Amino acid sequence: MREALEISGAEMVTVALRRADLTGKKDPFANILEFIDPKRFLLLPNTSGAMNAEEAVRLAKLAAAAGLPKWVKLEIHPDPRYLLPDPIETLKASEILVKEGFTVLPYINADPVLAKRLQEVGTATVMPLGSPIGSNRGVETRGQIQIIIEQATVPVVVDAGLGAPSHAAEAMELGADAVLVNTAIAVARDPNRMAVAFKQAVEAGRAAFEVGVGAPQWTASATSPLTGFLDNQQ
Repeated sequence: MREALEISGAEMVTVALRRADLTGKKDPFANILEFIDPKRFLLLPNTSGAMNAEEAVRLAKLAAAAGLPKWVKLEIHPDPRYLLPDPIETLKASEILVKEGFTVLPYINADPVLAKRLQEVGTATVMPLGSPIGSNRGVETRGQIQIIIEQATVPVVVDAGLGAPSHAAEAMELGADAVLVNTAIAVARDPNRMAVAFKQAVEAGRAAFEVGVGAPQWTASATSPLTGFLDNQQ
C-alpha cells in the first residue's frame, strides 16, 4: 500500500475510522495509520459504516479528538447490499459538521440538487459516485455528473465504481477535479503498476479536458479534405 500510494502521485488518503486504532494501544488489526506518512499525504478520515447523521458526527469528532486532521469524508450508507449514500442523513450531518469547523467532503449519489444544497451548506467539495462502491462499472452516472460539474462552486471528485484507468480518464475529461480510487488498485495483481496506470489516466483525462474534446457528430468528417485535390484534377 505504501508503495502504491507513493507511485500513484496521490496527495490525499482516506481512512475508514472503524479500521483505525485511535486509542494508541497498537491494535494489530487496526494499525493502518502506521503505514501512511502524514507529512506526505493529507489524511482524510471517513465515516464509512455510519448508519445515520448522529453516528457520522460522532465518528468525526472521535477522529479530531485523537489528533487526526479536522477533515472528514462523510459517508452514510445504511444499505449493506448496495452501499448507496443516504441523502437526507448526509445533508443533516454536513450542516452539523460544517458549523463545528470540519472540512466536509460528502460522498453522494450523483444528484445535482443535493450537490447544490451541500455547497450552500458549506461543504468543501461534493463527491458523486460513478457507480456503486467496488462495482468496477465505471461512470454510469455521466449525465448527472456533467450537471453537477456545470453547477459546481466547489471541486467535484468522482468517487466509487472506477474499476479501470479508462474510467478515471473519462471522469477527468468531463471536468472533474479529482477521482477517488481504491478497489481497482487494491485488488490488482500488481497494485503498483495499476496505480501508475491510474496516474497516467488522470493526467491524460485532465489534459484532454483543458484542451477540449471534440464534440461527437453523426456523420463522417474527413480529417484531410479532398476538395483541393479534386479541383486540381479537373
